[in-house]
Amino acid sequence: MSGTHSDAAISRQVRKLEALLEERGIVAGAALDEALDAFLAGSSPLNGARIVARAWTDPAFKERLLADGTSAVAELGYAAGGVQPQRLRVVENTARTHNVVVCTLCSCYPVRLLGPSPSWYKSEAYRSRVVREPRAVLAEFGCVLPADTEITVWDSSAETRYMVLPRRPAGTEGLTEQALTELITRNALIGTATL
Repeated sequence: MSGTHSDAAISRQVRKLEALLEERGIVAGAALDEALDAFLAGSSPLNGARIVARAWTDPAFKERLLADGTSAVAELGYAAGGVQPQRLRVVENTARTHNVVVCTLCSCYPVRLLGPSPSWYKSEAYRSRVVREPRAVLAEFGCVLPADTEITVWDSSAETRYMVLPRRPAGTEGLTEQALTELITRNALIGTATL
């Protein structure tokens, strides 16, 4: 992992946290490992895709998702954040606007909904450049948008995570929710791709 924290530094921090939790009798190391393993086992971009497909097929759910992402995804059995609960904000792409997500400080990301973050998301280059020149960075991903499309960059944090609600592709009106789920990519949920 590149950026402000190396893998070794993060591993040291995790070990210190585990030691502190054990020392204070809050949780045993084995219990913490089990909780983390269980959380990661249920983390996948398929979760985010299911949420988007539901929003595309259920206007009332879509309205709730955009108003309060945390509560809406909980309806489908998903927690929005990581080990600690975070607020989820879902931002919608339209014909005139495109959203892209970054964490400029580290790599905050809704792991449960998108799976482990890709290495490029954690890179210092992505974290710094997408804020300054989002159109150029998106083009490098193959996401070339019309010149009049407004691009909004959302900065995730430890308290608030973001997910993009991509535009539903034309010609998919007759598809089932399951078939729609198969169209949705992790990069579209981050905003570095369109469908």
